[in-house]
This record gives sequence, C-alpha cells and structure tokens, in this order.
Amino acid sequence: MLRLTVPMILAAGPALAAGDRFFSLANTDFIVLISFLLFIGILVYLKVPGLLGGMLDKRAEGIRAELDEAKALREEAQTVLASYERKQKEVAEQSQRIVEHAREEARLAAEKAKEELQASMARRIAAAADQIDSAQAKVVKEVRDEAITVAVAAAREVIAKQMTSAAANKLVDDAIAAVETKLH
Repeated sequence: MLRLTVPMILAAGPALAAGDRFFSLANTDFIVLISFLLFIGILVYLKVPGLLGGMLDKRAEGIRAELDEAKALREEAQTVLASYERKQKEVAEQSQRIVEHAREEARLAAEKAKEELQASMARRIAAAADQIDSAQAKVVKEVRDEAITVAVAAAREVIAKQMTSAAANKLVDDAIAAVETKLH
C-alpha cells in the first residue's frame, strides 16, 4: 500500500503536469523529491522515529517524575505550613495567657500598693497625732510652769509686803529646826 501511495501523490502533483520532463535529472523538483525520500528512508533505516519516540517517552517520564516530586514537595509544604500554623496558634494562646497573668499580677500589685499606702497613711496619721499630743502636753507643761512661776512671784511679793522681819526670823528658825529633825 505504501508503494502505491507515493506514486499516486506524485501523479496528483503539479509537477506531472509538465509532462515527461518531471522524471528527468535536469528537473530540480524531481531531484528534491528523490533527496527527500532518501532522507526519510535513511531516517527510518537508522530508527530515528523510534529514537525520537523514546526520547519523548523519556522526557514524559521525567516530567511525570518532576510532577510527582512537586506533588510530594507541595504535600510536605502543606504539612510544614499546618505545623507552623499550629505553633503560631499555640504561641498566640501562650502570649494570651502571659498577658492575662501579667494583668493579674498588676492587679495584685496595685491592691498591695493600695494596702501599703493605707497602712503608711495610718502610720503617718498616728505619728502626727502623737506629735500633736506631745506638742499639746509640752504647751500645757509650759503654761503650768509659767503659771507656777507667776504664782510664786506673786506670792513672794505678797509675802514680802506682809511679812515683818520678826516673822521672817521665826520662819527661818522653824525651817532649820525641821531640817534638823529630818536629818537625824
């Protein structure tokens, strides 16, 4: 069948319309046709189509292997991504717990500081009250001392005006006698 196909193609071509001159070596179209058929024949003899097919099959297998490797890498990347997302979620939860713990510690510290401030204020109020009491006692003592001093001075003046020298001598003798009885 192949032997009949080639002459029919040649017969139907426009080169045959020129007549007998087509099959002549002077006709370049005929020479090109023969060269082309020889070239195709050499390629078939050397099994170039089989080699090309094998190379294409090899290339297809290489592409398939690369696709399988890419698929495996994609699955591995998805696994790693899921792992990182899980870790990120854990870190977010841990940071939330840390923030809540810090807030609780800050609240407790604020309460403790408030209690310490109240205790400090109570101590200062008590110290101020002690100072006020002490100052008040000091003022009362100073007033009493001053009153005693004024009373003694007033009594001295009254006694000095009312006392005679005989009464003064009698008082001195009585004081000496009292001292002698107390000493012995």
